[in-house]
Amino acid sequence: MGAALSRTAGVVPADAVLLGFVRALRAAGVDASAERGYAFLRAVAALRPGVRPDVYWAGRATLCGGHDDLERYDRVFAAFFGPSHAPARQPPRTAPAPRLRLVARETATAPRTGGESELPGPPTAVLASSAEVLRHRDVTDLDPAERAQLRRLLAAFSLEGQTRRSARRRPARRGEVDPRRTVRELLRRGGEPALLRRHARVARPRRVVLLVDVSGSMGPYADALLRFAHAAVRAGRTEVFTVGTRLTRVTRELSHRDPDLAMAEVAAAVPDWRGGTRLGELLREFLNRWGQRGMARGAIVVLLSDGWERGDPQLLGEQMRRLHALAHQVVWANPRKARPGYAPLAAGMAAALPSVDAFVAGHSLAALERLAAVVRGARAGAAPEQGPGKGPGAEPGKGPGTGPGKGPGAEPGKRPGAEPGKRPGTGPGKGPGTGPGKGADGA
Repeated sequence: MGAALSRTAGVVPADAVLLGFVRALRAAGVDASAERGYAFLRAVAALRPGVRPDVYWAGRATLCGGHDDLERYDRVFAAFFGPSHAPARQPPRTAPAPRLRLVARETATAPRTGGESELPGPPTAVLASSAEVLRHRDVTDLDPAERAQLRRLLAAFSLEGQTRRSARRRPARRGEVDPRRTVRELLRRGGEPALLRRHARVARPRRVVLLVDVSGSMGPYADALLRFAHAAVRAGRTEVFTVGTRLTRVTRELSHRDPDLAMAEVAAAVPDWRGGTRLGELLREFLNRWGQRGMARGAIVVLLSDGWERGDPQLLGEQMRRLHALAHQVVWANPRKARPGYAPLAAGMAAALPSVDAFVAGHSLAALERLAAVVRGARAGAAPEQGPGKGPGAEPGKGPGTGPGKGPGAEPGKRPGAEPGKRPGTGPGKGPGTGPGKGADGA
């Protein structure tokens, strides 16, 4: 299958194109596991890899796990393979739904007659190859048509924090015995023996806080990063702030369903577009006004900035240490990191790095997918992705989950060693081994 599709495209091998589509689905929130990814490849090989309808139905049958995945699948398919002149989600009326697989297998070998309808459009490989190449292109190098395609792909993104066990419990087949429900069941049966009722703690995703730099140096990346933030707000518990010369909360503006309308609302609400950068002062304002009161406690805080600080770098370092003591995990995404020969020599970036759990790039769609995987709990030092169901790779030359100033082998989101001059596991005003407002399972 790969060789046949490669001859059609002439750019990207078929397996790379299809795996790129699986990765885009996973970034949009579809549970496209490794088993489903390989089933998708086998289904496409049994059909016709270069025909758009066959690829569509093969992916829909193998990659979607429920009704909620169908809408996301259609959005990602249209963004990845390009729009179609005819609706791709409805099968031909002559073929009943239970026989879709049989009809597809017959059309793979038998020629079509004039009465049969086939969805128009160029071969899948030609459309998918451009999307796969686009994933790794720097945002600043894209032309208007490629930027439009990037916006469609970003609109299908989904960003959720890694899960934590909450204090709430729900009935379950396995877990601890629920004494109240067990006694009620015994009373209902009049004292006759009954099965033990059990309950388990509910897993909830952690809150995600995005701090997006909209200063002049980040101008070429601001639109793509804010559209990434818009998809994150639409997906779950996410708060978004813009930082420049002022701190502006834009979560409400980004909650609009239409991305273009949301961007217009943000443009009207943010007064400091393409201005200077005062990261230290604005981070202190965020912590004093929102973070210390609970927004940053146990959350995953992501800073999307190049680290160029016009203020005092020492102030930025102090506020980053405060943030690191409050948050479950601190992630810094720098679009300049992917440039050849880059080193964090800027005063602000150098002062912030010791308090960063994961330092990743943010210059392309693939980099944002990697950032989303880190937020979901993938290790920042994991190996590059080799197939469906595996987390995207991270920076070369780093140990798993380590960052500057941390002990080797520390997992992302867990406390490394204590700050200099403090007892291990303590912070300001805290007892040994505790964190601010955290229990045994985290905030």
